[in-house]
Amino acid sequence: MQKIKSLMARQGLKSPQESMTDLSPTENLRIPSKEELRELREQPIDPQAEQEIIDGIEEIYFSNDSFDMVQHELQKLPTELNLQDLEEYRDRLKRQQAAVSKKVADLILEKQPAYVKELERVTALQTNLQLAAVICTNARRQLSVSKEGFTEASLGLLANQRRRQLLTGLLKSLRTIKTLQRTDVRLSEMLEEEDYPGAIQLCLECQKAASTFKHYSCISELNSKLQDTLEQIEEQLDVALSKTCKHFDVSHYTKVHLAYTLLGKTQTAMDQLHMHFTQAIHNTVFQVVLGYVELCAGNADTKFQKMQYKDLCTHITLDSYIPCLTDLCKALWEVMLSYHRTMQWHEAHDKQAAAPAPEDAASTESDELAIDRSYVKKKLEHGLTRIWQDVQLKVKAYILGTDMSNFKYDDFIVVLDVISRLMQVGEEFCSSKSEVLQESIKRQSVNYFKNYHRARLEELRMFLENETWELCPVKSNFNISQLHEFKFMDQCRSPPLSPSRQGASSAIQIQEQLCLFQQYLQDGNPFEMHIEQKEEETEDVLASNGYESDELEKSTYHDYDSDSDVPEELKQDYVDEQTGDVPLKSVSRETIRSKKRSDYNLNKTNAPILTNTTLNVIRLVGKYMQMMNILKPIAFDVIHCVSQLFDYYLYAVYAFFGRNDMYESSGLGLISSRLRTTLNRIQESLIDMEAGGEATSMHAPSEDRKEKVPSPHLSQMVVLTNSGTLYGLAQRVVATESLVFLAEQFESLQSHLDTMMPAAKKPFLQQFYSQTVSTASELRKPIYWIVAAKAIDYEQMLLLMSGVKWDIKEIMSQHNIYVDVLLKEFEMFNQRLGDVSRHVRIPLPVSNVLWEHCIRLANRTLVEGYANVKKCSNEGRALMQLDFQQFLMKLEKLTDLRPIPDKEFVETYIKAYYMTENDMEQFIKNHREYSMKQLANLVNVCLGSHINKKARQKLLAAIDDIDRPKR
Repeated sequence: MQKIKSLMARQGLKSPQESMTDLSPTENLRIPSKEELRELREQPIDPQAEQEIIDGIEEIYFSNDSFDMVQHELQKLPTELNLQDLEEYRDRLKRQQAAVSKKVADLILEKQPAYVKELERVTALQTNLQLAAVICTNARRQLSVSKEGFTEASLGLLANQRRRQLLTGLLKSLRTIKTLQRTDVRLSEMLEEEDYPGAIQLCLECQKAASTFKHYSCISELNSKLQDTLEQIEEQLDVALSKTCKHFDVSHYTKVHLAYTLLGKTQTAMDQLHMHFTQAIHNTVFQVVLGYVELCAGNADTKFQKMQYKDLCTHITLDSYIPCLTDLCKALWEVMLSYHRTMQWHEAHDKQAAAPAPEDAASTESDELAIDRSYVKKKLEHGLTRIWQDVQLKVKAYILGTDMSNFKYDDFIVVLDVISRLMQVGEEFCSSKSEVLQESIKRQSVNYFKNYHRARLEELRMFLENETWELCPVKSNFNISQLHEFKFMDQCRSPPLSPSRQGASSAIQIQEQLCLFQQYLQDGNPFEMHIEQKEEETEDVLASNGYESDELEKSTYHDYDSDSDVPEELKQDYVDEQTGDVPLKSVSRETIRSKKRSDYNLNKTNAPILTNTTLNVIRLVGKYMQMMNILKPIAFDVIHCVSQLFDYYLYAVYAFFGRNDMYESSGLGLISSRLRTTLNRIQESLIDMEAGGEATSMHAPSEDRKEKVPSPHLSQMVVLTNSGTLYGLAQRVVATESLVFLAEQFESLQSHLDTMMPAAKKPFLQQFYSQTVSTASELRKPIYWIVAAKAIDYEQMLLLMSGVKWDIKEIMSQHNIYVDVLLKEFEMFNQRLGDVSRHVRIPLPVSNVLWEHCIRLANRTLVEGYANVKKCSNEGRALMQLDFQQFLMKLEKLTDLRPIPDKEFVETYIKAYYMTENDMEQFIKNHREYSMKQLANLVNVCLGSHINKKARQKLLAAIDDIDRPKR
């Protein structure tokens, strides 16, 4: 079948008849002869048999076109041929051929209509193709005519135009390349003009242009050159950025920041800026300190340049310490101010950048800028603490590099003031508490203050031992705020300023309301003000000639020069002992009282009583408080030392004027338990009782004794044994009242000290005020008691009383002579007080204490005199009452002191004589203020009158029971 199909395909479009006739002999398909066809027709047609014949054909005959069936059949012949077999085989092949031929003929006849129809379509297609060939031929002919007449000329013009355009573009590119070749000159000019944004913009544009023309061989070299130029610009930009660390300029920094923005390196710029600030701090402090070290070293060969900064600080001399510290702080201020202004610039820049922009146009770019701004803001905020920490460490190394223990006080205060101002800068710069600075200055301050306080205590001892306790003349309106040392405190307590000074003061207050970075933002330096201000301070506290030339004071002194305020009856040589009459012309009681009310007090506006030593102590307290105000971490140490100054002054006044062994025997309770506890505490904690001899000074004092001071000794110039001066009353008044004045000043400072004191240490301050400062006025009693005990001759009065007979039988109308003698003593005492008051004002509390002591001692002497009586009648007791009433009546004219002290003490003792046994026993138990001798005498005198011996024994036993616990 394959052979048939291939044969048909090779026949092309021929009819079946043509195809049958055209078969070549080489095709191995033989056409049957007429006889064969007849045989075929004669043969019965059995489709099944025919199909079986076809199926009997070998498979190889259907294989492919290249099959050689003759060769195949020949090869199948056996070696020995048999004609009959061959004829049989041949007949079989013929039958097979006939079956196949018949089958092919049947198929051809069956498909002939379709074949004819397809042949007609092929014929129509051939006709159409011939028509298309004619049309194409005509088109080619016409196109050839068009090419010759139009296309060649027109396209030639177009080609020339295109070539012209290409050449124009090439010329433009060449000009651009020429411009690019010359940009390095313009870039150099722009860098010299510090136009960094313009240079970067130009360089970036050149790089962009160079990338456009990179196909030119000359551009590759230019591109690398532009890259080198850009790196050079970045280096110069970094140098320009470093310049802003010391002197910030808005326009300069704006250019630099814009340049970094164009480079897309805003974050890198911020990192570099912080590195430059750190480097600027180091270089600045090193150069400042190096300059002073080399200046002070002169021609020394020491290689200071190669030293570490910490080692360099140890070579600063004492004379150059403060100027170097001031310049150091000034330089560091400039660096911090530049950082502050940098932050301000970025804040203002961020506000401008936060303005609304087109929504879609640059959203991506806006996001990137927002990220950059956020990074810069965080970096700057973090850098505040870092910069301040670097500043602290540099200043700390400088502070600790020198031993300040031998500095003068004013110099050390200047150091503290400068460091305090620097800490204020740190507080405003980054809200830092400056722990590093505080710790370093605290170490130096504690070291300095220990030595300074020790020297001041020794100095105070020297002052006290050389003090003559003369009045220091100060003005009547004297106040501690007028002293230089207290100027740092509230200025509102100072005297009113003149109008010009007020204007300047208000301007200063307005400035102080601004923070330092606002005040010195554009000009000036906060470390330039201190010494200049101190030079302007003046102090006017001393009065001329001891007092201000006040007419009122002159008149007051004039009054004391006369004795017009002394009652006329006391001016007489004697008072009539029999009648007790007084002259008819006398001053009224009200007049006397009005005059006595101002006795020894001059007037209320008089200056306070204080000595040079007191003033020095006050100044010293001011210095201590000034140091404490500047350096609060050592506030407790300073306040403790301030308390020691007061303790030592109080102890010295007591040791000089108040120490006496007769206190206890007096029974007056002159020293309260609180005062005694305070004195004992001072003696144990502050007074070195072992010091005094040469032997002790040969050995090094122990640590405990280093904190103590030897007890002071009263100057030999002070005489306390002269009765004419009332046993040094003027010096006693000056000493005691100066202590009281000092205590008053401490009281006025309590609130200020309390604000500086750490909360945990405030109980110490409260205890100091309640147990020490408040006891200052209590020293008046023991100190003035010595004067009162010696000013009046109480022994003479006892002798006079012992000579009086008290067992009289009649009631007397005339008092005894000892009363007049006692009153005369009081008159002399009054005159001596007046003499003393001409030199030293005696305040009313002092005169009251003196009078109280004298009257108490007189009353107790009266009771003691009455207790010495062996025999006494009821009339004698009446005489005692008469004497005492006379004494009281005349005494009330001499003093305004009311009520009369111990009046009941005498009256109760006299009246006890009339008591019954039971009342007497109760009296003994309730009145322990009387001595055993006085109570026993009272019982013995009453014996026989209304007390029998048995009652006497009982009462004496009760007295003995009371006395037993005291033994």
